[in-house]
Amino acid sequence: MKAEDRQNDLLRRLIQTETECREKGYRLIAGADEAGRGPLAGPVVAACVILPEGKLIPGVNDSKKLSEKKREELYEKIIGTALAYGTGIVERDVIDRINILNATRLAFNKAVGFMKIQPDYLYTDYIDRLDVACPWTPVKKGDAKIYSVAAASIVAKVTRDRIMREYDKIYPAYGFGKHKGYGTRMHVLAIIEFGPSPLHRQSFIKNIAESVK
Repeated sequence: MKAEDRQNDLLRRLIQTETECREKGYRLIAGADEAGRGPLAGPVVAACVILPEGKLIPGVNDSKKLSEKKREELYEKIIGTALAYGTGIVERDVIDRINILNATRLAFNKAVGFMKIQPDYLYTDYIDRLDVACPWTPVKKGDAKIYSVAAASIVAKVTRDRIMREYDKIYPAYGFGKHKGYGTRMHVLAIIEFGPSPLHRQSFIKNIAESVK
């Protein structure tokens, strides 16, 4: 199968759920996803996107399946095409105070709330107990199954990666520009050598910190 045919087949599968939703009368269908639940440092970021019906962007897929270069390229196309999009950013101190699950919920709520057009239906990658005004459905691995959730996964990932590259300029010893705060060997060794930075999630690195006391 040619690359173009594979892309078209993927897009047909990704839009199926939204097509069925539109058949029920919904028109402003949004997808939301997050990036940064697992890292040792930095914020958790959620994004919400409403894309117009019938104007598909080739290449949109679960952000984890795309290269950084491809994500950056698609990010520009997504925000340039979207009817509306929003991002919600929850920083390290809040994550430590309310825990990562509640911080992730807060990031989703912010992303939806910041949109200039509110959706009349929302799909998310799996998350429970959101405070949103419209009906919504959490879907396990939704970023690999639903077009707008996949698009949101790209927006969230690129937004967070850009934040971490900026933080890398402030705290260059930790290599945030390379690993984006995830627990790579390089990152763990930097924490052991230099101690935690103000960006590090104390609730995540507790065992690392205690191991070198």
